[in-house]
Amino acid sequence: MIYKLWFRLLVAFALIILVTTGTVYFFVSRSMTLEMEYYQKLSTQYNSQQIQSIQYRLFIHYFMQEQSWDKVQPVVEDIAGVAGIHIILTDAEGMVIADSQGKSLGEHYEPGTADTPREIRWGDEILGVLYVKPTPAAEPYFAAPQRLSETIGRSLLWGVTLAIGIALVLTFFLSGRISSPIAALARAARQLGKGDLSQRTQFRGKGEVKELAQAFNSMADDLEHAEQLRRNLIADVAHELRTPLSNIQGYLEAIRDRIMKPNRSTIFSLNEEAALLSRLVDELQELSLAEAGELKLVYQTEDIAKLIEQTVVSWQPRVAAKEISLSLDLPDNLPQVSIDWQRISQVLHNLLENAVTHTPKRGAINVAATTQDDKIEVRVSDTGEGIPAEDLPNIFERFYRVDKSRARATGGSGLGLTIAKRLVEAHGGKITVESELEKGSSFSFTLPIAEQH
Repeated sequence: MIYKLWFRLLVAFALIILVTTGTVYFFVSRSMTLEMEYYQKLSTQYNSQQIQSIQYRLFIHYFMQEQSWDKVQPVVEDIAGVAGIHIILTDAEGMVIADSQGKSLGEHYEPGTADTPREIRWGDEILGVLYVKPTPAAEPYFAAPQRLSETIGRSLLWGVTLAIGIALVLTFFLSGRISSPIAALARAARQLGKGDLSQRTQFRGKGEVKELAQAFNSMADDLEHAEQLRRNLIADVAHELRTPLSNIQGYLEAIRDRIMKPNRSTIFSLNEEAALLSRLVDELQELSLAEAGELKLVYQTEDIAKLIEQTVVSWQPRVAAKEISLSLDLPDNLPQVSIDWQRISQVLHNLLENAVTHTPKRGAINVAATTQDDKIEVRVSDTGEGIPAEDLPNIFERFYRVDKSRARATGGSGLGLTIAKRLVEAHGGKITVESELEKGSSFSFTLPIAEQH
């Protein structure tokens, strides 16, 4: 059987309350009983001493008036009846002169271990010995502290019971308040699992439950964003494949209908469209491997300055044709890096292709490298059209283009920057972008410096 959270919380709190109050009741009751017993003992001793002292003075006064104990029995009975005690009076030899209960008159009295004798003296002469004992009639007096202890114990028990009841009621409501937002989260999670990515939770409280709700909402946002990217990816791939496939199909249909002849120019156009398809498929496969962490990299200690120089030289003809100046800014003695030469060259090519595409005639592109602690930073800057601020967070997403028209002349396949990001991260680096409209963009990435042996 699966118990709900509020029930488990209620049982847990109830057990804690019972154990706590039971422990408190036990120690308070025990301490109170011990204190009452101690008080009763002191009270009994004090009262006995006071009674004996009073009786002692009475019997001395009686003997001085009567000069004998002949008529002391009625006096003993009266005093014992008033005080609620048992009085025995003996002579110096231990013969009972008077007994408030009238049982041992004329007999020799053998005191018990609990008896406390009190000698009645006149000067050096022992007139008699006084014994005082509690009687059943005196028990209510001596039992008063015990009854007080029992009364306090019962009041404490009722108070504990009432406290437990109130605590259980409060626990019921508190556990409901704790469990209800968690139950709401569970319902939202089930709906989210069924594909309803619009599920969100609203919780105005504080503490861990609010953090859990915020984490759930953040996860739902990420899932919704990922789902949107997945849909965009499918749509973008379909769009990217449709255009060259449509062109190839159009050429073939025209040849079939003898509208066009399969001459050199037509075959070249078909080959160009097929090459475009092949490149797109290769990029998709490469991106898939990189995102799955299965891209094979061959790390070697390389001279990053040499790699940058060779890449920049290979782009000189294209930038010259577009009348763009391409400059290089490399410090002397750049540390070596442990990289896959081909992959980092691919990153540079992608960044330069992006810069050349978005830089107008008579613009400028600069490639620079600097040392930062244990890393090398490579930066590709241009004086192109720049990137709007709202597009910067998505610039490395698959198939994302600032140019919404999807024209390849301005947008490419939309995978170059994404692949560059994955390749840099696979090397343990980070790629970032800074841009301002009409002033240009600056892409930079870092690479760890190779360990020196």
